[in-house]
Amino acid sequence: MPKLKTHSSAKKRFKVTGSGKVKRFQANTGHLGRKKTKKRKLRLRDSVLVHKSELKRVKRLLAIGG
Repeated sequence: MPKLKTHSSAKKRFKVTGSGKVKRFQANTGHLGRKKTKKRKLRLRDSVLVHKSELKRVKRLLAIGG
């Protein structure tokens, strides 16, 4: 079976941790920042882990075992 290619947009959006978990950045940070509170924008800066229900799909896009 041939090797799988990594999905180009996925490799820009996700990072794999040393333990095999997948990190992603949060949505709602792109524009219209004047409406959002400072507290909300501060919390949206941090990256979070991909939810377990989406993990299999994301790992397939990144062509890593899972």
